[in-house]
Amino acid sequence: MSFLLELKTRNPELFWFGLICLILALVLGVLSKVIPTQFLGISAFYKPIKFCLSTTFFAWSMAWFCFYLPNFNVKFFNWSTIILLGFEIVYILVQATKGQASHFNLSTPFYAFMYSLMALAASLVSIYTGYIAYLFFKEPLAQLPDYYVWGIRLGMVLFVIFSFQGFAMGSRLTHTIGAADGGKGIPFLNWSISAGDLRIAHFLGMHALQLIPILAFYVLKNTKATFGLAAVYALVAFLSWYMAMRGKSPF
Repeated sequence: MSFLLELKTRNPELFWFGLICLILALVLGVLSKVIPTQFLGISAFYKPIKFCLSTTFFAWSMAWFCFYLPNFNVKFFNWSTIILLGFEIVYILVQATKGQASHFNLSTPFYAFMYSLMALAASLVSIYTGYIAYLFFKEPLAQLPDYYVWGIRLGMVLFVIFSFQGFAMGSRLTHTIGAADGGKGIPFLNWSISAGDLRIAHFLGMHALQLIPILAFYVLKNTKATFGLAAVYALVAFLSWYMAMRGKSPF
């Protein structure tokens, strides 16, 4: 609760946006048990749930980090994030209620246009995050421990790299290599257990934004150890991408 209260003080717009996404994920979790609509053999609501949760983590992380930048126009970033990611969530949810694909759906000119808009929205958020990462390299942040600052920097860099790894899926119009999308996968995340799945590296890399700063601040408390953690984390994410490209599952 103290974290949430501090977060609300630091950035009320992204606090409320993240909270709304979290509540929506919980509501959709209930709906996934009572509404039988499916897509590719699983509840159609799983995908918007995952996007809502991921958006909550992103919004709250950036709300926390941007507070440290002294001359940053955080209001513009806040509303850009809310509009762009909010658009993605709404469209993914609409398609889920119809049991239809949001991503890789080129079946009509309208769906192809909406898919392109989603790609543009995600790219703009990633580019903006890359700019914020640049500011963390540029701005003097003497009030923060070096290991924490480097955790934020490296987490953001990996986030940006692996967010753009999503184009490896978009260019193929599939996230599974070696099999069709929708095969047997691990519970909820549905990552393939029989073929390569590009979503694994995408997930790992993007959530470096949370894991590396948290571990640097609370566990490692050392700059060299933070670099080591980021290197190992990047290697694991890269290897998961490499395995996926070869059609191999880590499970």
